[in-house]
Amino acid sequence: MINNISVENALQAKSQVEKLEAQGYNRDDIYIFAHFHEREEDITDALDTGEVGMKDQGFFKSMKNYMVSRGDELRSQMEAVGLSKEEAATAEKELDKGKLIIIAKGLQ
Repeated sequence: MINNISVENALQAKSQVEKLEAQGYNRDDIYIFAHFHEREEDITDALDTGEVGMKDQGFFKSMKNYMVSRGDELRSQMEAVGLSKEEAATAEKELDKGKLIIIAKGLQ
């Protein structure tokens, strides 16, 4: 099961991560996305959540993301952790508004 949650800020993200963890999700299976890469890294580090890497995307898609726009990279990463193309496109529009997207995967 994939959870896809939109929040306004890091404080709300922290609260949602704690709720997801209480539901049985592992923090390594909770991903936080932000439009700006630095913000995403800072929040991910602070909340000790998972990072989308080669194991999620595969080598070639991971390398391709270095050459594309941030929006394309984000949609690709969100698809890699379980969202459909349509869900990733909708989530990326939320990121454009300054929101954060939390995706949790792994519970059956």
